[in-house]
Amino acid sequence: MKNIQISEELFFALLKYHLVEIDDVLPDIKKGLEDKLEAMVRRDLYTKYKTAPTEEEREKARQEYLEKVGMHRDFRWYFFSFGVYTGA
Repeated sequence: MKNIQISEELFFALLKYHLVEIDDVLPDIKKGLEDKLEAMVRRDLYTKYKTAPTEEEREKARQEYLEKVGMHRDFRWYFFSFGVYTGA
């Protein structure tokens, strides 16, 4: 299993919730975990795009990645082809 890094802010919010039982931080925890999950999904799609064995699989992964990051269809080939947009 991989290790996953979280922000210090999210870590302390988790501590407050679980160890000190402060419920006020629950929305912050939910938002932080959702953001982290989204970043992990985007990174996974980008990795699939870069490492797919066939051109067809690469293109499928590329389209999924661009949809996920919200890249408008009209800008995709220009920005992605010339390395202007990496999603990082």
